Amino acid sequence: MLPYNQSLKEFARKLRQNMTEAETRLWMRLRKRQLKNCQFYRQRIIGNYIVDFYCPDAQLVVEIDGGQHYSEQGMVKDRRRNSHLADLG
Repeated sequence: MLPYNQSLKEFARKLRQNMTEAETRLWMRLRKRQLKNCQFYRQRIIGNYIVDFYCPDAQLVVEIDGGQHYSEQGMVKDRRRNSHLADLG
């Protein structure tokens, strides 16, 4: 089991309730094991981060990038998150 910050649970729940259009469209294709019978989770907490989608069988994280990811601050945060996730495998 991956470590996670329990204090992010309520925020992750809110993100699931208010997904972007792109996240909703992808979720309709990932949910209920539609992709190669793999289980995906949405707005999953991993460490101190909430990733858009996570497939534990494939150890795969899928992020749907929005405008906030293209700012300098967003890119720094993304690099830090990616490094942390890579360290976890």
